[in-house]
Amino acid sequence: MTLTGNRAAPGAAQRLEPLVEQLLGGELPVRVRMWDGSETGAADGPLVHVRSRRALRRLLWAPGELGLAEAYITGDLDIEGDLAAGLRAMRHAVRERGLRPPRPGVGGRLRAVGAALRMGAAGPRPPVPAARAGLHGVLHSKARDRAAISHHYDLSNAFYALLLDETMAYSCGYWTSDAPGYGPADAQRDKLELICRKLGLRPGARLLDIGCGWGSLTLYAAQRHGVRVTAVTLAREQAAYVRHQVAERNLTDLVEVRCCDYRDIARAPGHEGGYDAVSTVEMGEHVGDAQYPAFAGTLHTMVRPRGRVLVQQMSRGRDAPGGGAFIESYIAPDMHMRPLGETVALLEGAGLEVRDVEGLREHYVRTVDAWRRTLEEQHREFTDLVGEETVRVWRLYLAGGALAFEERRMGVDQILAVRPEATGDAGMPATRSGWYAAGVPAVGDGAPAARDGVSAVRDGLPAARDGATAGLTG
Repeated sequence: MTLTGNRAAPGAAQRLEPLVEQLLGGELPVRVRMWDGSETGAADGPLVHVRSRRALRRLLWAPGELGLAEAYITGDLDIEGDLAAGLRAMRHAVRERGLRPPRPGVGGRLRAVGAALRMGAAGPRPPVPAARAGLHGVLHSKARDRAAISHHYDLSNAFYALLLDETMAYSCGYWTSDAPGYGPADAQRDKLELICRKLGLRPGARLLDIGCGWGSLTLYAAQRHGVRVTAVTLAREQAAYVRHQVAERNLTDLVEVRCCDYRDIARAPGHEGGYDAVSTVEMGEHVGDAQYPAFAGTLHTMVRPRGRVLVQQMSRGRDAPGGGAFIESYIAPDMHMRPLGETVALLEGAGLEVRDVEGLREHYVRTVDAWRRTLEEQHREFTDLVGEETVRVWRLYLAGGALAFEERRMGVDQILAVRPEATGDAGMPATRSGWYAAGVPAVGDGAPAARDGVSAVRDGLPAARDGATAGLTG
């Protein structure tokens, strides 16, 4: 069913409808309400409210995803109700009707300009939202990479502390239970324990954590398993946070934090090489396509023979773009995702032997949904911290991200590799049973005991809880 509007006195919606449907190749999949109150489109579709003529002007200057996103970010355009549900319904309607993304040619652009002029929407390019990244310099140079990482991760530690659970893990959780009381922090701790088991970490082992974030794995491995960790991050805010946590937890004898580019690890003061294990959790997406072979070579160089490497990394579907104009402009500039198989080939091309791949795509849907709920439930606190425009950036990012994982346009995987001896000996266990066995590994000699109020990792068997439980990595 399509709304016809007021035929006697057509409003902005009716004047715009023919052009939009021509560009889409079919009827509007949504209900549109314009600034003058006129409506058109699918009566049962999500309601898109075009609040000002400036929204159309943004689309004239940036047709497609980026223009729509910036109209939403600035509040010139809104989707009523739950944003994630609205985006899901729109994508479903587009698939069902065989519509195409608008890519207007010269004729289409001229018609769009004419329609905008008739509605008083034409004019100079609107200001770019302040939250948009503005990077300069050579792609994936050290200076540009530092700026790209800073844009996203140095937003403020207070923002991420509010968004994330007490583990401060900003990566896909591992949801092992649907039991009441099991939540995001439990899923993150179960993920951290799984990584430690896959890497075969033991007290005294040396772990290199490249792209350590706010230290969730670094702190967990040191505190729970007695591992000596070199933590590397390019974000100053993250480095400061991890150093503070290391001091607070009396882990200074186990953890060293370096704020540097991964390409400079080998030249860092005191570097000895030959780590027993190397981890990189959702950092490889920032490396760049041309630079990834050298990055994989660094992983191989840093780990000793028979040492293990765990790469947790996002991927894109074979025919999916992996990111897009909005993500690349506002969230993760210069990010590059590839299909899983290509990453596996690059790791093996560097001399590593891939021994296990575990897909966690559905786990990321639940993880991102948890972050999104927190953003909505504490909207006022987030707005006070970073402003309304940035909150709207994150609302769009999280809603769209969860949908991308749900629809298999994006994935995330744990890839476990080993550097074999020259003889081929990899020193790997014969089965995976030790990684998923029930129970918590005993704290060995030299490993700090769990502190009061800290719940042990349950591997899918959560203990009864009497309120919020303090986190090992919070």
